[in-house]
Amino acid sequence: MQSRKIIHIDMDAFFASVEQRDNPELRGKPVAVGHDGGRGVVSTASYEARRYGVRSAMPMARAHKLCPDLIVVPGRHDVYKSVSRQVHAIFHDYTDIIEPLSIDEAFLDVTENKKGMALAVDIAGEIRCRIREELHLTASAGVSYNKFLAKIASDFRKPDGITVIHPDCALDFISGLKISDFWGVGPKTADRMHYMGIFTGRDLQKCSLRHLTEVFGKMGRMYYDFARGIDMRPVETEYVRKSVGCEHTFSCDIHKSSAIIIELYHTVLELVQRIDKARFEGRTLTLKVKFADFTQITRSITLNKMLHSKDDILPAAKRLLHEVEYSPARPIRLIGLSVSNPSVEAEMHKADWVEGFLEFDGYL
Repeated sequence: MQSRKIIHIDMDAFFASVEQRDNPELRGKPVAVGHDGGRGVVSTASYEARRYGVRSAMPMARAHKLCPDLIVVPGRHDVYKSVSRQVHAIFHDYTDIIEPLSIDEAFLDVTENKKGMALAVDIAGEIRCRIREELHLTASAGVSYNKFLAKIASDFRKPDGITVIHPDCALDFISGLKISDFWGVGPKTADRMHYMGIFTGRDLQKCSLRHLTEVFGKMGRMYYDFARGIDMRPVETEYVRKSVGCEHTFSCDIHKSSAIIIELYHTVLELVQRIDKARFEGRTLTLKVKFADFTQITRSITLNKMLHSKDDILPAAKRLLHEVEYSPARPIRLIGLSVSNPSVEAEMHKADWVEGFLEFDGYL
């Protein structure tokens, strides 16, 4: 495993940087990409804006309060996709073993590379140099022997930085990490680990596999391995779609059942169109609801048939919505739906989901 050479490339504030590149008047100024309306959220913030605390997914109204001089520009996703293709064209000059994580980041396996270069750090440096010279943008890079460490390394010296984690230094590096910096540890998991007395990689290294799996299930094995610098996952070049979804943020919060059902219906219609376009098959439907206070919940159900049409999805969506408690004091801000393939666990418990469905006349 330690003979592999993995690079993680992450474009710096990608959308905002493209806007600053294409509009010189925006350079050096706090910029946010997104919809500048009452329901707008920040898609990407420039580093000048981040100094004020502006972050992705933040309500635009709050971003304006934090940074009164914030300049908001609408997103140009066709442009971002075009630039992303240019970045990947540079990647392909070095390797075809590329795993995109999103439009602005990817893993590269350069163990065997087209240039015959011995050191992955030299490849990462050359790629970053070409991105700067050819596209007039900056990227950060992490270099190590597995995906976990390469991903963490790319965030270590952002923006426009490069970090190498050598196998001989990996355990020391991991021991000094905050647990919230671990890949796969979100805020809720971090809080749970803090409750257990786990605040750093060093603390995690002291935990037994048995204890971690008792608390976190199959994720406990991953945390145990990551704490020891172990990540056997290959860079996967073939993208396998795992879900198709869509969501709608309403122009104003809603709490009346009739209005919510109408919005759910329109969301189902859009989801059906996306499923058809993607030629996707899945049996698990997930409902996402975000309330006015930005708290959110999800509800999922797995059926014993593939979900393709409105007639398949709408009844299941209504059943999931019936489990959601909303009121004038707790109105809904956003509804989202997604269809995914059932997990092994869902397959095992499929009958539990299917059996005993009740019709709710008020929702028909």
